[in-house]
Amino acid sequence: MRLAVYNVENLFDRAAVMNTETWSAGSDTLMAFAELKQLLGNEVYSVPVKDRIVELMTGLGLSKVDKSPFVILRRNRGKLLLRTRTGVLEITANGRSEWAGTLDLVREPVNEVAMQNTARVIAEADADILGVIEAEHRPGLVEFNRVLIDALGGKPFRHVMLIDGNDERGIDVGLLTRPGFPIGDMRSHVDDRKPDGWPIFSRDCPEFTVSTPAGREILVILNHFKSKFGGETAQSRNKRKAQAKRAAEIYQAAVARNELVAVMGDFNDSPQSEPLKPLLQSTDLRDISTHPAFENGGLPGTHGTCVSRDSKIDYLLLSPALFARATGGGVFRKGMWPGDRRKRWETFPELTQEHEVASDHALIWADVDV
Repeated sequence: MRLAVYNVENLFDRAAVMNTETWSAGSDTLMAFAELKQLLGNEVYSVPVKDRIVELMTGLGLSKVDKSPFVILRRNRGKLLLRTRTGVLEITANGRSEWAGTLDLVREPVNEVAMQNTARVIAEADADILGVIEAEHRPGLVEFNRVLIDALGGKPFRHVMLIDGNDERGIDVGLLTRPGFPIGDMRSHVDDRKPDGWPIFSRDCPEFTVSTPAGREILVILNHFKSKFGGETAQSRNKRKAQAKRAAEIYQAAVARNELVAVMGDFNDSPQSEPLKPLLQSTDLRDISTHPAFENGGLPGTHGTCVSRDSKIDYLLLSPALFARATGGGVFRKGMWPGDRRKRWETFPELTQEHEVASDHALIWADVDV
């Protein structure tokens, strides 16, 4: 059977801020959005809080309108604010109970050719168990599987599961499996908390038990660690380290129940990084890329240009018992941009421009005899 993991970078639509040309601009907007949403949820709006809300709304382009290029304020009932003819923005509500509504990110459709190329990657990889990263939601994943994969000559998966995580941008992790590989017990860790009360995982760290036609069970653990979107900071490093530490604990508990365990996902850091040590060096998990029959196409990375070991940020890790059953594996890059001057790898004929890429990530796969 074939195990695989793939960061699809959204299937149908994506937060517009994620498509900004510079990481710093997108990151600043996301941080302002997160702070504003938190303040708008306060039971009481003190004068300093009101002043900060006005400052954040102005920075996000909401001083005169409820919708900016990246953020939309939906006001359903009550009165949150007043905009005067002279251009002054005033917060009139004194707390969350005085108005009803939401603050959301503006979304935009994914390029149609890019969407089709994503389906081509999944169809050609032909995995029996596929973990996907950055999928919007289960209905979208079901539709993508039912319509696009089938239309492009692939075999649609029989089972599709995705549990909503903590990221409001709609970048969750999900699992698709073939007939004969039903998904059984599931555990979510979306509500695992740090001592300060904040969620540990940016998305979730779900556990899926999958049965095989041979009657064995594989436990699949999926994750998408904190990104370096906006640049590397001590805060993002610390968050990834906390996520790696908790994922290692979840793995240790899982392998005590089932010796056949796979930990897969986009961990947003390199194998030699400090944040990933709790998972990569303090457990007995084996990276499929270390298998003697692993095919990396002559390049060490899984993201972007793939030329640097620092660009290896996608992982398929196996417990010792599962690694012992592995017969090979590889990196599938045909949906990635190969470079403008010198093409580093073969691509689909339909991929003619960089904005048509299926993803900036490669699909990672492993064949195991179970």
